[in-house]
Amino acid sequence: MENKIEKLKEIVKESCNLVFFGGAGCSCESGIPDFRSSNGIFNQKLNITFSPEQLVSHSFYMRYPEEFFNFYKEKLIYPEAKPNSGHIALAKLEEMGKLKAIITQNIDGLHQKAGSKNVFELHGSVNRNYCVKCHEFYDVKFILESVGVPTCTKCGGTVKPDVVLYEEALNETVIRSAVDAISKADTLIIGGTSLVVYPAAGLINYFKGKNVILINKSATFADNRADLVINDNIGKVLGALIEN
Repeated sequence: MENKIEKLKEIVKESCNLVFFGGAGCSCESGIPDFRSSNGIFNQKLNITFSPEQLVSHSFYMRYPEEFFNFYKEKLIYPEAKPNSGHIALAKLEEMGKLKAIITQNIDGLHQKAGSKNVFELHGSVNRNYCVKCHEFYDVKFILESVGVPTCTKCGGTVKPDVVLYEEALNETVIRSAVDAISKADTLIIGGTSLVVYPAAGLINYFKGKNVILINKSATFADNRADLVINDNIGKVLGALIEN
């Protein structure tokens, strides 16, 4: 493992346009679990078996809004979570001028809390919420303190999280920015993602640079195209990059 860390350090040292593409594993060390562990949460109440993907789908949000928000507030918002060593390392690399962009599938905002500036959130953020009628902005505190379905204090409309639900399209502007960043990178670091969620995972195909580094606790389909594969905690590995 030490040899792989040293190789990673050498690649990063020689790179001047790093891009990081990350997933849920980046936040696990901050105490945020993968929502898929919540399978069957409404089985008894609704007498229907829902997959985790269904629970955060547009259809479920429309048909069972109160249950959607109960699940959303309980399982997808972690206000006490703090950036871990991986988030901090990426922010430091950006500060050094090495890292040009972070492309994340996460919705927790921890990259920004760590100090990263150029972050493309493919699936939105729990920290942004808007009234579907008048577009008034609400923060995450408003959502957490609401009872039942959050409603706008100005017009009474539903306040929806700016999070991309299953069955909803990704933001085109964010996608274009992510593709542009990946296509210009000389090194792409993929971390904390099993690369099974599409279309997000397909973005790595736009990489035309020299080095692909894959850091994940388990194997992925892209391992065979990576120049370096490290099967370990993302925070631990990235944290080693900025150790003195």
